[in-house]
Amino acid sequence: MRALNWLWRGLLFFVLFAFALNNQHLVELKWFLGYSWQAPMVFVVLGVFALGCVTGVLAMLPSWWRHRRDARNRALLLPEPVVNSKQTTTPSPFDNGPSTRSGPPTLPAELPFPPDMPAPRKPAK
Repeated sequence: MRALNWLWRGLLFFVLFAFALNNQHLVELKWFLGYSWQAPMVFVVLGVFALGCVTGVLAMLPSWWRHRRDARNRALLLPEPVVNSKQTTTPSPFDNGPSTRSGPPTLPAELPFPPDMPAPRKPAK
């Protein structure tokens, strides 16, 4: 599988390299107010691709921030682990030291959504 992956990468590199070699001629970009700029075609295509990637990332940022905020709010809904004072602290030979967990985590009596289902989405405005 690794060899197939490297073969695919080599093929992609070869195709892109051949594209760059075939598009070395100069193109002239004409801007507003009589401004113009000359550059090799491959640099123009690369620049437009990079601009599209940046625009896509900037368009996704609000959604990413909203999902991070929702995940942080969900983490705050989880209860703190219950400390059991009756727990014995005799370490087993397989432990690296005294255990810091105090048993399985418990859930509050009612959650705003079931823990095995995703939270409902906000309604569209």
